[in-house]
Amino acid sequence: MIKIDVYKGGGADVFVRSTQEDPQITASVAAIVADVAKRGDEAVREYSLKFDGCAPEDFLVSEREWEKGAAQCDPYLLEVMKEAGANIADFHKRQIPQGFETEKEDGVILGQKVTPLERVGIYVPGGTAAYPSTVLMNAVPAKIAGVREVIMVTPAKEGKIKPEILAAAKIAGVTRIYKMGGAQAIAALAYGTQSVPAVDKITGPGNVYVATAKKLVFGKVDIDMIAGPSEILVLADGSASSVRVAADMLSQAEHDVMASAVLVTDSPRLAEETAAQLEEQIPALWRKDIARRSVDERGRIILTRDMQEAVEIANALAPEHLEIYTKDPFEVLPLIKNAGSIFLGGYTPEPVGDYFAGPNHTLPTSGTARFSSPLSGADFVKRSSYIHYTEAALKKAADKIEAFALSEGLQAHANAIKVRR
Repeated sequence: MIKIDVYKGGGADVFVRSTQEDPQITASVAAIVADVAKRGDEAVREYSLKFDGCAPEDFLVSEREWEKGAAQCDPYLLEVMKEAGANIADFHKRQIPQGFETEKEDGVILGQKVTPLERVGIYVPGGTAAYPSTVLMNAVPAKIAGVREVIMVTPAKEGKIKPEILAAAKIAGVTRIYKMGGAQAIAALAYGTQSVPAVDKITGPGNVYVATAKKLVFGKVDIDMIAGPSEILVLADGSASSVRVAADMLSQAEHDVMASAVLVTDSPRLAEETAAQLEEQIPALWRKDIARRSVDERGRIILTRDMQEAVEIANALAPEHLEIYTKDPFEVLPLIKNAGSIFLGGYTPEPVGDYFAGPNHTLPTSGTARFSSPLSGADFVKRSSYIHYTEAALKKAADKIEAFALSEGLQAHANAIKVRR
């Protein structure tokens, strides 16, 4: 049963977060990455057989297989995914930075050039559940940003990919799909193999092996983030419904036994009723065993003296998902400093953002919302600055630039100016 703690100050680390690296996992993944970088498809095939129990003769999903599989998607779900994709596209296109140019005196021109990444890889999990929403949230922003090729990798259970995943890939504009998962798939995207082209950036969630692989290949390629287990913090006052609060907490608890679901409230009544509601709702869930362990081991209800103290806890925790379920959530919103995505009011549960509204559901976890942001359209472009000086402009600044260079002991820098006098 979930714990109810009365907050007494002195810190607020109520999420039981598992951020410490496992040296054995890191060493194992490093060996896989190095092997795939060296042997390519042969290594990927061996690890796929070892860990997934199957390795297709051809990793690439053919156009015929893709079309046939996507056609089996439920028609209503297909229309829902199309609408969700349009919402995601509309939101993310507003995030892409624009180039600019400014001309100063003496003909000096300064500017910024924005260029889409050439090729991006997205990882779509295929473990305890399949997530077509992940396809949309990663591929749609990339295509909106102008990425030419979006390469998708996903484990294929018994050699097959679920129809909804294939259909989502069509909607999102994925270029190619490969049947592979795990650390070996991340390595294939980063280094390239005989069949998989190397990419510029890898995005998408995965288990600890996938997350570790992404961390290890960072530098060879860019990545979105190192994602930890799912988190939700519900910030609620006495106006909130315990039925809804418990349901919202369980929407994350069902993800994984490592997921964290927390309620922070100044209402003793809500705290007690939510604890009871969790016990009532868990047995009815399809993934009740996972939710049960998550709530028992990592769930918390924190009772505070007032909402000011509750907000302080929320900011200290910097949760992945933050629901503000208060009488006037827009009054609380300006007080929030650290959160991945914020859901306002009693009719905006976290799944609205997971599936449909438009903002991305790839969010910073493990407190990293203190300094990082959700995946965005801006993450799929790069910015280059450019400079043009005229002869007159350079002569005007020459003495200053030479002096600066020589102060750092870099004579050749100064000389590059001097030869143009």
